[in-house]
Amino acid sequence: MTDEGTAAAAATSPLGYEQARDELIEVVRRLEAGGTSLEDSLALWERGEELAKVCRHWLEGARARLDAALAGPAEDEA
Repeated sequence: MTDEGTAAAAATSPLGYEQARDELIEVVRRLEAGGTSLEDSLALWERGEELAKVCRHWLEGARARLDAALAGPAEDEA
């Protein structure tokens, strides 16, 4: 999947930030614990990458909203 395709999937993901973050924490915990096959580890890694992109999408959206809110009053005053 391309970065654009993944970004589009993240944008339409039904997962909220907290859900994605919590699942990502669980994926990392499982990877760090070890004991999984190579195939399972790769699948977990791929899922972790998808979840990280979902989280990044939410955080970028929050940053844009904050920037817009902070820029709004300053533009009105000028």
